[in-house]
Amino acid sequence: MKKLFFIISIFISSLQIFAQEPADALRYSWYIQGGTAREKAIGGAMGSLGGDLSATFVNPAGLGFYKTGDFVLTPAFNLLNNKAAYFGHNEKDNKNNLSFGTTGFVFGGSTARESQKRRSSALSIAINKTADFNSNILYRGVNTQSSYSQKFLEEISNNNIKDPNAVAQNFPFGTSLAFNTYWIDTVAGGTPGNYQFQSRATPLLSTGLIQENKISSKGGITEFALAGAANFNDKLYAGFTLGISLLNYERTTEFSEADATTNPNNKFDFATITQYLHTSGGGVNLKAGIIYKPSESVRLGLAIHSPTFYQLTDKYNSSVTTNTENYQGAQTQNSGTFTGGQDAEFKYWMFNPYRIIGSASYVLHEVEDVRKQKGFITADIEYINYKSSSFSTDPGNDDQSSRDYLKSLNKAIDNAYKGAFNFRVGGELKFTTIMARLGAAYYGNPYKDLNGEKGNRFQASGGLGYRDKGVFIDLTYVYTMTKDVQFPYRLQYSPYSGANIKSSGGNVIATVGFKL
Repeated sequence: MKKLFFIISIFISSLQIFAQEPADALRYSWYIQGGTAREKAIGGAMGSLGGDLSATFVNPAGLGFYKTGDFVLTPAFNLLNNKAAYFGHNEKDNKNNLSFGTTGFVFGGSTARESQKRRSSALSIAINKTADFNSNILYRGVNTQSSYSQKFLEEISNNNIKDPNAVAQNFPFGTSLAFNTYWIDTVAGGTPGNYQFQSRATPLLSTGLIQENKISSKGGITEFALAGAANFNDKLYAGFTLGISLLNYERTTEFSEADATTNPNNKFDFATITQYLHTSGGGVNLKAGIIYKPSESVRLGLAIHSPTFYQLTDKYNSSVTTNTENYQGAQTQNSGTFTGGQDAEFKYWMFNPYRIIGSASYVLHEVEDVRKQKGFITADIEYINYKSSSFSTDPGNDDQSSRDYLKSLNKAIDNAYKGAFNFRVGGELKFTTIMARLGAAYYGNPYKDLNGEKGNRFQASGGLGYRDKGVFIDLTYVYTMTKDVQFPYRLQYSPYSGANIKSSGGNVIATVGFKL
């Protein structure tokens, strides 16, 4: 089963140029979406509560509680700190950025006659930051286990190549660059068309290679949505959302490995591979949900989110610099040598996973005291089948090599990831015009643990709200902790290791709204 995961290495950086990897499928599905300050303060548990514009993106049936209209604006500020451990060495990096949560309009109204089964209906037009990719990661350590260059050697071996000219030309985004700059080289004694290949770095593993990886990423997924909901007898609420997602992801990765000694005569000082990827495109999805009130105090919700169908384009390039000291000196080559100075481009389709959300709320009504306390407690359980992500060819790139590559990639996704449950819980107490809120959320491990991969996310949140005379203001702080892994490279026939990433972040979210 593990071999299926690594079969991707047969295709990456080959003459047929591709950039996708299993991590892309997870990146575009394992995220915590934005919302209003009220929704984020209660842990994001909006599946059965309703009465908030963010229901558009969670359970559109919640819009059915509206009898009037709202305009909502939600700016946010995000702070992210990443700590990475790699071969016993710890590093940290950070990135801060402005963002936004659920923003838009909802229009609600009652029917003319209360005798009708449909008591009210609502329509929303909203925008939301579904995913935020802004991040900086840095890690380094001394590796006595493996070299990045072994990835290139495995690619040559898997393709059964013995001709140096083929190695120099057929892999323009990695192996060819490494070969032409002497990170990897031929073994002495070969004959034309029958050479073996070696790494200039691996002989130094006995003393260790100083490895460093810098990853800078930015972008996100923004979703525009049109939703409608209806209220039947104040008992059953049903809603439907059409979402249009715009995806933009930009990443620069710079990996280096260097001789850990001061010996100037071992034919290797350092090598660096820099890779740039820009993914952009759009997609469409559907959301449907219901909320049922068996009593005035209890609300039960169910929502289903379809996969988002994306049409995406990758643009990418890479370069390698290697210094082999007095052997061949310092040399640099970039992929533009093979592509006429232009970034490579590949178009494809992607489906991210479906989601199912079950939820329940208990509403606290007025009590006999001077403050007339009100409030609620609410909880969501969400299931996401991460391994159901898949890639397929775009009609414009529908050749056999593309189909074979993406078929193998989909098998790798099936064997790398699994379904997972997410849990969200929160509550609110209302004191006349002031509300106090608390919430928490746990996002489960999406990995099957092929090589020690584990990940999860936890959020704790709290906030205050003010509502009076048609104006409402909410302020929330969310603290997020994430555990994840990041592999600079994967090997099929040799041991390799990844960095353990611990992220912590704070989000300050404000919502300002007006009754229409």
